[in-house]
Amino acid sequence: MPSVQDGPGSSLFSPITFKGNVPLSKLPDVGISNEMARALELAPTDTCVGWGIPFEIGDVIAILDQAVSVELSPTQAHWLVFMHTSDLRPPDHDPGGFTSPMRGEGQLAEHAADYVILYDDGTEERVHIRRRHQIGAFQRRWGENCFEAVSHHTPFPRRTPNEQLSPGWGPAQTRVVQPTEIFREQWINWLWAWENPHLGKTIVGVRFEPVTGLVLVSAISAGDTSSCPLRWMSRRKACLVLAQGESFLPDLDENGLLQQVQLDMGQIISGTPRPVYPNDTWSETDNNQLPETSTNEVLIEYTAHPEACFHLSDGQVIPVSQVEIEKQSTPLQFIPAATQRVKLRVLERGGGQVPVKLHVHGEMGEYLAPVDRHRILNPAWFEDYSVDFMHLDHTRFGAGASSEPIDSHSCTYIPGETTINLPLGKVFIEISKGFEIQPVRKVFEVTSDTREIEIEIEKVLPWREKGWVTADTHVHFLSPMSALLEGSAEGVNVVNLLASQWGELVTNVGDFDGQTTWGSKEAGGDGDYLVRVGTENRQHVLGHISLLGYRGGIIAPMTTGGPGESAPGDPIEILLTEWARQCKAQGGLVVLPHFPNPRAENAASIVGGDIDALEMTSWGNLYVGIDPYSLSDWYRYLNCGYLVPVVGGTDKMSASTAVGTVRTYAHIDPGEPFTYETWMEAVRRADTFVTYGPLLEFAVDGQPMGSRIDLSANGGTLDVTWQVASVTIPMSRVELIVNGEIRESLAVPPDEKSGHWSIKVEESSWLALLVRGHYADKPEIIAAHSSPVMINVEGSLMLPVADALTILEQIEGALAYLDTIGTRADDVAYKRMRLVLTSAHRTFHNRMHQLGHYHDHSIGLNHMEHNEG
Repeated sequence: MPSVQDGPGSSLFSPITFKGNVPLSKLPDVGISNEMARALELAPTDTCVGWGIPFEIGDVIAILDQAVSVELSPTQAHWLVFMHTSDLRPPDHDPGGFTSPMRGEGQLAEHAADYVILYDDGTEERVHIRRRHQIGAFQRRWGENCFEAVSHHTPFPRRTPNEQLSPGWGPAQTRVVQPTEIFREQWINWLWAWENPHLGKTIVGVRFEPVTGLVLVSAISAGDTSSCPLRWMSRRKACLVLAQGESFLPDLDENGLLQQVQLDMGQIISGTPRPVYPNDTWSETDNNQLPETSTNEVLIEYTAHPEACFHLSDGQVIPVSQVEIEKQSTPLQFIPAATQRVKLRVLERGGGQVPVKLHVHGEMGEYLAPVDRHRILNPAWFEDYSVDFMHLDHTRFGAGASSEPIDSHSCTYIPGETTINLPLGKVFIEISKGFEIQPVRKVFEVTSDTREIEIEIEKVLPWREKGWVTADTHVHFLSPMSALLEGSAEGVNVVNLLASQWGELVTNVGDFDGQTTWGSKEAGGDGDYLVRVGTENRQHVLGHISLLGYRGGIIAPMTTGGPGESAPGDPIEILLTEWARQCKAQGGLVVLPHFPNPRAENAASIVGGDIDALEMTSWGNLYVGIDPYSLSDWYRYLNCGYLVPVVGGTDKMSASTAVGTVRTYAHIDPGEPFTYETWMEAVRRADTFVTYGPLLEFAVDGQPMGSRIDLSANGGTLDVTWQVASVTIPMSRVELIVNGEIRESLAVPPDEKSGHWSIKVEESSWLALLVRGHYADKPEIIAAHSSPVMINVEGSLMLPVADALTILEQIEGALAYLDTIGTRADDVAYKRMRLVLTSAHRTFHNRMHQLGHYHDHSIGLNHMEHNEG
């Protein structure tokens, strides 16, 4: 690849040449991972500059199974800057998918190498090189950054879309270019069509006579059409069947022309691969099930004059009028126009209209949107604020360019009633509303007499009636009222809409007032569905933290420490722990979002008792389930006695994520009304579970999740009772997790089951319920997980040394980052933050020593001890 060049190199540094022991191209012979071998061509080479420091890259030094010595040109430099990296070292996991001890994929604090600096007098200086401190892997998991090293590329600014040479972000959302706007400062020739009133007569000339001002006539054209050639028909649809071996090329050129088909007197509006739904078995298939995507059929939208012609890439010319005659044998098949205007209503059995998620398609798989919704959904980040959902195959979406189409399923949200234009014939309707109401897939025959369609849905799981309320703890970019509609349509009682900052972009701050809960009775709503605006405060290495429901002024700055979360040059002004304490002082709830990443200061915040809950996150994928990686990290805190409940949040940032894809269920105390405040209190009590669909109840000796049960030194036998049910994802197994290990595992029916276990406990423990499940065509996932019940056996304390060490090392990593490469604010702020972290470190360190856990921390505390003076 071309050499990396971040700009000019500083004259204060000079490259030092040395003789390596292997060329980059020969690294596979040394023994490297397949991932590193595939990425080798992307490695920097030759002369390059990183962070303003010049380097010369030739043969590299591979440190693998024996020491390697190299000679350097003599220097008395103050600094040596090493450009280095390491191969992947994936963590081991047990058959259940869990990892212990939990160092993360970056193998936090693992001693990777020693660099020994040799001097001409024979003395040496040994430096310990630890992962995620002085060195990182050549590829990393998001959020697992180095504390004392930076990537060789410096962060750099990029133009906002409206500064681009082509039309920017705002106009691009319209998906249409009006030439009179684009070229208004260049040149416009206008076209006018004159209709000859004397068709039998011959025109032989034109005389142009001036009246006022200058007129320019550039050209004249003569032709024959039955109607005005400048007036086109309303939008139509057709299906283009590609020639054998031809692939769909979706890109439009600069003139908006699709490569495989064009129109002469008309315009191709869009072209998308045809979704192939199981229409014959529609009523029997799963809610949200992705269609297959045809590889040789393209749905096109067009507008054209009735006498226009299609021009195909193989030279065929097909009149529009021929396409619009049914059963014609051409590569273009006409799709009946959606011209029948229908009022569609959804009612809950025994009640009135209810908000729902809606999908409708025609016989060719064409998406049929309500008249006030997008026809063509936009799944990109921060580019679509409409109340829509585009379910995508997330195994491929966002994975880079691909010639293969991506399966997708378009939906929208309606408040119980909508107006929609439908074609005559069969239409296929899908309706859903959360995890307690049976989803519906129905087929309707639309005729010229159809004016209304009414569909009834039924609640079959009474979890709300038992006192459970649902929440999504993590939503971005929507307006509060859009969030209220999407939440109510998804059966999510509480939507936490979070303002934040992304570099130079600030979002939703105008929606924050520190007091309003949209949808509450005080705000004029019915109190069943609520939206509250909080903030997600973020730092790219130390971590993110969600501050929910707090009152008063906004807690700012919302980001700190520079790119990629904060603006370039922003110093580290405040810690996650300090944000958390400020939120609690203002009456709020503190959640660690998309736990565990970024993996750094959250350890200190949990040890300090400043965190109310940890969030399991979906990022839009309906089929990935709760990540064992996230659970492994959570388990180590539970193993050490820290009762922090689990919640579910989507981190919704685009139409490709549905509110509540993964969600929190929290139990309101009997007799208490449902309000935002009682929901926060339920989370604080840890009476919660997180789910992708299955619902559960779980108790130990009759005590709910979040309870603490005291036993004598002899321990005892506990009665574990549970119930699970699902109307969405079919369940497969229920498992009892004890101290991070599967103690009991039972196959269950896909829809409902209850049971109990008698569990003997001899030491302090925690117990939680885990539910697995899967759709018929998908792998098994962890579909639900309860918060724990903690068991305290007298004289038995919870602090396993392996887990404790990883927590301690994580706090040390945060300290190292603050001490070395973190951009500093003033000295007072630096010392204040350092005191917070050292206090957490000492508290945990002393707790380990009190239990007799001693360890060699000579490596881990180098920076801490050096800076404590």
